[in-house]
Order: sequence, then structure tokens, then C-alpha cells
Amino acid sequence: MSMPSPSYTITLRVEVPASQSATSTVVTAVSDTGAQVMGVDIAHSTSHGLVMDVTCDTIDAEHGERVVDAVNAIEGARVHKWSDSTFLMHLGGKIEVTTKVPLKTRRDLSRAYTPGVARVCLAIAENPEDARRLTIKRNTVAVVTDGTAVLGLGDIGPAAALPVMEGKAALFKEFGGVDAWPVCLDTKDVEEIIMIVKALAPVYGGVNLEDISAPRCFEIEARLREELDIPVFHDDQHGTAIVVLAALINALKVVGKSLDEVRIVVSGVGAAGNAIIRLLKAQGARHIVAFGRDGALHRGRPTDDPHRGWIIDNTNEDGFSGSLQDGLKGADVFVGVSSGDILTGDDVAQMADGAIVFALANPTPEVDPRAAAQTAAVVATGRSDHPNQINNVLAFPGLFRGLLDTGATDITTEMLRVAAVAIAEVVGPEELNSAYIIPGVFDHRVAEAVADAVREQARLAPA
Repeated sequence: MSMPSPSYTITLRVEVPASQSATSTVVTAVSDTGAQVMGVDIAHSTSHGLVMDVTCDTIDAEHGERVVDAVNAIEGARVHKWSDSTFLMHLGGKIEVTTKVPLKTRRDLSRAYTPGVARVCLAIAENPEDARRLTIKRNTVAVVTDGTAVLGLGDIGPAAALPVMEGKAALFKEFGGVDAWPVCLDTKDVEEIIMIVKALAPVYGGVNLEDISAPRCFEIEARLREELDIPVFHDDQHGTAIVVLAALINALKVVGKSLDEVRIVVSGVGAAGNAIIRLLKAQGARHIVAFGRDGALHRGRPTDDPHRGWIIDNTNEDGFSGSLQDGLKGADVFVGVSSGDILTGDDVAQMADGAIVFALANPTPEVDPRAAAQTAAVVATGRSDHPNQINNVLAFPGLFRGLLDTGATDITTEMLRVAAVAIAEVVGPEELNSAYIIPGVFDHRVAEAVADAVREQARLAPA
């Protein structure tokens, strides 16, 4: 099911003999490997030959090498060099710090720095709350990771996690106007992570925990929420839950079913699965069965894990104890946040009429979306190359925009719920269909809608 992707775009600098067919020959050779040609630009021409830049999307790094070999196999052709666009984008990093005030004269310097800045320091020392008003704290979020659960890559460490955290910071700025900064910690010790984040907290208006493995992420988030006076958000849990709920609200409208009546199967009971189940319950879902690697969670399978224990106590009221495949039979909704290729189209065909399938494992979904779409009414994935992408960028920029604007000190379940409803409502009735249940990531309406909902909920929340 793998297809060419912008994640593996390459550009080849190719020299070929001059002829009417030179360009088409190269394009055909590239296309025959399964790559998708995105553009051909002539870089240099002589009476004897052409030098062209051929840009194409490939499936993976090995596929890129096959493209190069195919072009080199053309008689008279030579690939001088080739580059990977994703690596080029990351050269030197993706974010920077810029000044908001002029620093062109001595007078500017005397106010921004010494001696004038001392007056501002003393004002904050006298009234610490003024830090929000007089410093970057009012608009700054720390993106904190220990690199133990990075994307689908696992424990690759804090340095290797930095490109993801940079990307997260860029998304905060682009979609929410929030200044975020990567904080990649070279420790896996829960107590040490909590201590470091608490020590850094005076600089920030909020903390976004990212790519920290379960179950450690639960304790880290809970402790920091309890011990800090700024909002702490674990995006892998709650960002995913917000967007899943938003998409499900609209998917249910498409198929004409009610959340309190549908039977929901959730595959994956880690950070994301736990948060999804909690938020679905808060929205009114009543019939949920959750599955881990060993099958359904039910009261006959006691556990020492309090998070799994909560799921057992609050789902699967009928005590179903079979496999995931058996659990899908007659189910209305499947939400997967687990592993790729664990289901087939035949499994999905056993679901109820008007089935909804959210196969969110990345990069390989739990079931091939094209196979699922043969019988399911609505299919969503975490990928950008299929309809209905469930992407956390729809949630966290607007959420933090609202939190920072109100000076909120905590994030409530109701804030998460209204954020999901706000995302869902961006898709109007005239737009809604099986291939469009969730706004696109570049829809400018989303972040402001979420921010407005969170601001209103923060205003209503008891002090």
C-alpha cells in the first residue's frame, strides 16, 4: 500500500544528450520505478546536451536510489548529483529567534537592556505576576521531550527528537502565533524530568509534553499539572483525543448515528488510546470496548496499571473477552492507535452498516484505507495522502492560544471537549461528506475557533 510521498521528494541533476525525446525518456524512466514526477526544469543547455533538474516523490530512501540507477541506465545519461528535499529543509534547523523591538540606537539599547531593564526586573521581583505582562512568558510554550516515543520511531533519544520538536515549535507559531521552543532532556528518569521542567517553568506560559513513552508520561503530566501554576498538556494523549472526537462527531452525522448508541472498538490502550476513551466518555459515548496486544480489556483481567484499570472499570460493560477481529463484528466505529496492518478489509466488512474506521497508526495504518473503504462508510487515517487526516495540528495551536490569552493555570476535560466541538463545527453542513469530516490542516478558521472556545470555557471555569 506504500505510495510516493512528499516526505521522500528527491531532485536529480541529470545530463543527457540533446534530442527531442531527452526529457520524455528521463521522465519515463523515473515513472517506471513507481516514482511520481513533480517537475522538470532545464538548468543548462548546449548544442550537444541538456542539464535538467528532475524532482519526484518516492516511497522511501531505497526507492530514491533505484530512481538514480534507472536514470543512469539511460544511454548517454548521467546523474551528477541528487538531493533529498526533506533533509534540505532541515539544514540549520527550522526555527529562529527574532526581536520584536528596534535596537538601532543607544536609546533603544538603554531601554531594552542595561540600565533601563533593571527597572523592569525590580517590578517583577516586587510583583511576580507582572512576568506575564512584561516578558515573553505570556506567549511562550516549552515543547518538552525525552525522546523515548518519537513518532513511530520509538526511543531514539533527545538529540534525534530535536527535528520533531523544532517542527512542533514551527507549527505553534504558524497556526497559533505562539512562541514555542524545544526542550529535549537527556534523561529518562521521571523525577529528574519533573524537577527540570519545574525549574524551567518561570520562563514559560505553558508546557507541551511530547513523545514521552507510556506509562511514564501519565505520571509526568499528572505531577506537573499538580505542581505547576501553568497549563501542562501532553499532545500525544489529549491532542489526539481532541481531533478524534471532532472527526467522530462529524462522521456520525454523515452516517446518521448517535454517539450514545454506537458500539466503539478502540485498538491501543497507551497514552493516546486512554485519552481518546476518556474524552469520548465525556462527550457521551456509552459502549466502548478497548483492546491491547493481549485482547479485550475486561473485568476478568485485573491489572496493576491504574490507567488500564480505569479503562476496565469504565468500558466493556458486557464483559467481552475475545480478539480484536471478533470485537469488530457488528461494531459501528473502529479507532486504531496501535500498530500497522493488524486488520484486513474482510475484518472491516464484518462491522455494522455505515461503519466508521479511524486507522491512525503511522506511517502504516491498522488497515489499508483503500481496503477499508470497500465496505466502511467513512475512513480516516493519520496520513496526508488519504482523505480525512486526523492531525494534532488542528488542536494544540488554538488550544494554547486560548490558554495563554486567558492566563489559565490548568486544562480541564471540558476545555478539551469544547475544543473538539469547535473543530467539528468548522465543517459546515454544506461541506460535510464522507471524504471531508475534518478541516484541512491549513484551514485558517480552525485555530481561532478552538481559541475562542477555550477562552470562553476558561472564563466560565470557577476560579
